[in-house]
Amino acid sequence: MNTIDAFEKDIELQVDFLKSFKKQKPISKSLQKNTLFTGSGDSLISSLLAESFSEGTIRAMDPLDLYKNKHLVKSKRVYFVSISGNTITNIKVAKLAKKSIAITSKSDSRLAKASDDVILLDAPTHHVFTAGSITFLESALTCISLVKSLSIPKSDGIFKKARSDAKKARVSKKIYVLGNLLTFPIAMFCAAKFYEVMGYDVHYSRIEQFSHMELFSANRGDTVIIFEEKNAHNRQLAKNLAKVGINVIHPNLPSGKIPQLLYCTFFSQFLALNEARKKHKKDCHFVTAKNIRNVSNQMIY
Repeated sequence: MNTIDAFEKDIELQVDFLKSFKKQKPISKSLQKNTLFTGSGDSLISSLLAESFSEGTIRAMDPLDLYKNKHLVKSKRVYFVSISGNTITNIKVAKLAKKSIAITSKSDSRLAKASDDVILLDAPTHHVFTAGSITFLESALTCISLVKSLSIPKSDGIFKKARSDAKKARVSKKIYVLGNLLTFPIAMFCAAKFYEVMGYDVHYSRIEQFSHMELFSANRGDTVIIFEEKNAHNRQLAKNLAKVGINVIHPNLPSGKIPQLLYCTFFSQFLALNEARKKHKKDCHFVTAKNIRNVSNQMIY
C-alpha cells in the first residue's frame, strides 16, 4: 500500500474510532497549576490543545526549551506526548521532571521506560509509515480529556461535511492557516499535513497576528484559510483579502468546541489528501524526500 492510500485509509478509521475513544479522568484544578504538557510536531499540537482547553491553567512547552531550562521541570508534573516514544529530547526531560507521564502508543519505548506512568494510546492504523491522522486525533483528545470533562459528539455528520467542504476548496502552493485560542493548534496541524504530504510553503498564525506580520509576505493568488466561526471581524478580513486577489477559504464551522476541533482536523486532513490526489501523488513528500528526512531523524532520534 502506498503512503497516500494509507493516509486516506487511516483518515477513514476515525469516525468508528471516536465511538469507542477512552477518555481520561481530568486532572484536578490544583494539580493543573503545577502541570506541563510537551511534545514535538503533532504531539506539540496536542499539548497546545490541552493548554487551550484548560483556559491557560496548564502550560504547553517545547521539550528542547525544557531541557535547556531544567529548573522549569524539576518541581512539575509533566505529560510527554509522543506516538513513537523515541524522540530523544522528551526522554532526556522525562528523567528530570518531578513526575513524568508518557502519552504514547509504544509501551516498551524509551520514553515509557523513562517515565513514572504511561497512558497508552491504541488507535487502529494500517501500520504504514504515513502522515499522522487518527494517531493525532487520539493524542489530542486524550490531552484535552486530562484537563476538561469531555463529551464526544456523533461525528459522522461532521466528518461528511468536512470531506464535502474540502472537496470544494482549492489551494495554492503558498498557504496561510489562521486560528483563534481553540483552533490555532489545528492551524498548525493543517500546515503540518501540507508539509508532510505535499512539501508546500505553509504558514500558521493567530488571526489577529496575521494582519500585523504574515500578511506582508502574502501575494495575489496565495491562499488564506480561516478556522473560526464567521463573525464581523473575520468576515471583514476575508473581504479585504479577496479584494487584493488572495484566495480565502472560510468554511462554516459547527457550533461547540469539540465539534469545531473535529471539523477542522478532518477538513485539514482532506485538504492535504485531495491536493495529493489532484497532483497524482502516490507517496507523501516526507517519505520521498529521503535526504531531508535523514536530517530530521538525526535531530529527533
